[in-house]
Amino acid sequence: MRKAIILAVAVILIAGGAAAQKKAAEGPDKKSVMVTVHRFVDGFNEGDIASALATCASPAAIIDEFPPYAWSGPTACADWAAAYDAASKKDGMTNGHVTMGKPLFVEVNGDRGYAIFPVSFSYKQKGKPVNEAGARLTIALWKQGSDWKITAWTWSKH
Repeated sequence: MRKAIILAVAVILIAGGAAAQKKAAEGPDKKSVMVTVHRFVDGFNEGDIASALATCASPAAIIDEFPPYAWSGPTACADWAAAYDAASKKDGMTNGHVTMGKPLFVEVNGDRGYAIFPVSFSYKQKGKPVNEAGARLTIALWKQGSDWKITAWTWSKH
């Protein structure tokens, strides 16, 4: 009986130590992933598209709710920004603002990251306020050197 108790305690200690190491390894990278995502969204919200696009990898892939709906390749992020600008002008949209909720999921495996956020998009359309709630922003990232870059994202309406 005593041997079984000692063995059980040893297994718990070893497993706990491995879990703590895994959590410690994931913690800083998860925070860095979040910093990149917030830098992207904050740049967009502040109208600083250059700052937002600086978080993008090249090549990248994007799916979003306005034509042409999908962008990929070395200039995907800049092409998306140009299409967003054109769609906004066509539809009379101004003051676009993304509000992110608490992440639903964040995972980091080595130099790759993946995160899902509940989001809403508010703007003015021809001067009238509009709020699109209940969407999801899913982002894939790649660590390049000490920086995390967005390799892909999807915006999914509710």
